[in-house]
Amino acid sequence: MLKNTLLLDALQGKEVKRPPVWMMRQAGRFLPEFRDLKDKYDFFTRCRTPELAAEITLMPIKRFPLDAAILFSDILVVPQAMNIPFEMKKSVGPFLENPISSLEDIQKLDTTGAEDRLEYVYKAIKITKEQLNDELPLLGFAGSPWTILCYSIEGKGSKTFDKAKAFCFKNPNWAHLLLQKITDVTIKYLEKKVESGVNAVQIFDSWGGLLSPKDYEEFSWKYINQIVEALSLKTDVIVFGKGCWFALKTMSQSKASALGIDWTISPQKAREFTGGKITLQGNFDPAKLLSDPDKIYAEVQQMIREFGVQNYIVNLGHGILPNASIKNAESFIKAVVEFKG
Repeated sequence: MLKNTLLLDALQGKEVKRPPVWMMRQAGRFLPEFRDLKDKYDFFTRCRTPELAAEITLMPIKRFPLDAAILFSDILVVPQAMNIPFEMKKSVGPFLENPISSLEDIQKLDTTGAEDRLEYVYKAIKITKEQLNDELPLLGFAGSPWTILCYSIEGKGSKTFDKAKAFCFKNPNWAHLLLQKITDVTIKYLEKKVESGVNAVQIFDSWGGLLSPKDYEEFSWKYINQIVEALSLKTDVIVFGKGCWFALKTMSQSKASALGIDWTISPQKAREFTGGKITLQGNFDPAKLLSDPDKIYAEVQQMIREFGVQNYIVNLGHGILPNASIKNAESFIKAVVEFKG
């Protein structure tokens, strides 16, 4: 039995004394111990070595009184398992030398047993769970099919992903074939994560906000919802769509246990759009962690008052920035742990 059930209680709509807190990318570049490992091993070596992934997952847990751990991994391990050979290039980020550009490229993808090629992830879960010793829940995650498509067609990061969007608008049938392949593998992958021991999962739709509401329904939400439908039978599912405030009403009518939101919508509007019932997660601007610790503390407590303690998970509106200080991260977490109303 878990000793700290705050996160799972919030996901299941149970009454809590204070909201739970964790931070997207909490096991990452802002931690000096993470940077030490970064100098010794390249990014995907860290992802593919279960012992290293477990060690990194636990780094923030050893530092801060967080209410959940999230497994160190990357959304691009799924396309890698489908024979899309992403690498992490210095000063570039995700990089694919030969992006998908044709129907033939999509048909050649190897999806049969792709989830089994991610055995290193499941091993990392088992090691992490053992080391957590039932203190906290462990989250698993995957990228949304749309977000994976964006990288697979663009070949690298982008602020607009125009190439990926143009591909979908010119060749919608090809795009849907690719999205369905990614969806099918993602469902099996997340199911195996649950079987390996994660207590809940999050779907990251980092680039959904680049689409119009109509196109979001066609190219992103319908595939996310397939994942939610399948996984909700086995665990709690959090859906985080960056910039997707326009889809909150639709999302709230799904079987998701919680919706993550970014800082472009107020707590009041988010509650209004979602009918005031579903658990919300977010939405502190990560850039605010670069300000003064006292200001962070006060603003986080005000954020909790605006969302309300119940049906709420405190988090950032996106991943913590690499130049955020330990002191400021502590202030963010302390504001939640010490919240009295």
